Amino acid sequence: MNSVIINLSKYIILILMVLYGFSAFTVLCKEDERDKELSLNRQIVYVFLIHFLAYLTFSIQSPGDMKTIITFYALQILIATLYMYLYHYFYPYSSRMITNNMCFLMLIGYIMLTRLNFNLAKKQFVIATASLILVSIIPLIMDRYKNLRKYGIAYGIIGILALASVFVIGVEEYGSVNWISVGGISLQPSEFVKILFVFFVASMLSKKRDFRQVMITAVFAAIHMGILVLEKDLGAALIFFVMFIFMIYIGTGKFRYFLLFVAGGGIAAGLAFILFKDRLFNHVLVRITAWKDPWSDISGAGYQITQSLFAIGSGGYFGSGLTKGSPDVIPVSESDFIFSAIAEEMGVIFAIFLILVCFSCFICFITIAMNAKSRFYKTMALGFAICYIFQTFLSIGGVTKFIPSTGVTIPLVSYGGSSVLSSLVMFSIMQGISTIENKEARKVEKEREELERQSGYDA
Repeated sequence: MNSVIINLSKYIILILMVLYGFSAFTVLCKEDERDKELSLNRQIVYVFLIHFLAYLTFSIQSPGDMKTIITFYALQILIATLYMYLYHYFYPYSSRMITNNMCFLMLIGYIMLTRLNFNLAKKQFVIATASLILVSIIPLIMDRYKNLRKYGIAYGIIGILALASVFVIGVEEYGSVNWISVGGISLQPSEFVKILFVFFVASMLSKKRDFRQVMITAVFAAIHMGILVLEKDLGAALIFFVMFIFMIYIGTGKFRYFLLFVAGGGIAAGLAFILFKDRLFNHVLVRITAWKDPWSDISGAGYQITQSLFAIGSGGYFGSGLTKGSPDVIPVSESDFIFSAIAEEMGVIFAIFLILVCFSCFICFITIAMNAKSRFYKTMALGFAICYIFQTFLSIGGVTKFIPSTGVTIPLVSYGGSSVLSSLVMFSIMQGISTIENKEARKVEKEREELERQSGYDA
């Protein structure tokens, strides 16, 4: 009987995932507010049913831990429900689509972490819950303080100092010296500096957009990326570079700057590789070799990517079912390679629709950027949109052998305290921009209605 329930749950979860994935796009096209509200409410039902069926499976598979699993499940639902209700109570002009997608991705992450490492799942939940409380004031701060665009140089200097801190108190992990440890707590400065970096570029371009201003911005950006290269954190350096070139292009509207910095970045990367290949890029060469032909060293450098591909392939379209696969044989499957674990146990179809949900977040971010009247907010929103989708691409592309592995995580899904906190800050900033712009649009609409009403009285 238990096996029947587990197998049936697997297919119901898949159907619910497909429904949520389609809804994540169709709701964006709805113009009628009532229809849109109903679709957003249905999304919450889909999410909570997926979550319930997953933890029902865990309870059946681990009857000895049933009480602990049920308690953990109940706490997740409580926090998610309170957050979604209270957030839109206090911020009625925020985007419910972003909130739904954010909670969906976090709950999927909890499910897979519970499957892979229950202790890490509990730790992630505590960090995420504390982070939700912390970042919930960000839209309020943005609404109250309108002068955030003034501090461009300050953002840049603070970001550079934060990145450089790893040379003093940094520790090495997976070939990169990009972590600091303070009081037993490990943090990845680049996760937070990328937020400051977006503020920096947006602030600089909101003041002036002439050649001199662009070059000053480029020098600061080059220092950021240079430090990341010295830390051997090439994945983060690539994210910063892509954010920079797109923000410069959108912020100035001049395609020649885009071409100039793409060419300059390519030349700089080539020179760095030639001059410092042995000192800085050995681990990168290992990853590239493993990417090109992982099968030639399947028990060594190619072990991680081959196990990832085996997991994705063995899961098939519908997945092996939660707890029925072997995702734990993939090194760091709870963080960098969590997509492989999802594909194995929940199926390739589920994984594809997970990608679509991530793309839905990107579309929401781009929509906010397009609707923003302030150049500062417009450029900043675009920067976060590029940051989010490119990081997602690097993570999923690496585990599927589409590109060499870069060691970055899927925002809100993968394990990692720094990643979760910085991602929630990013989503909250986007909600802040949405709140400010929607409130202003509503104010203009009310003023227009009042003018029309007065015109009618005068007539």
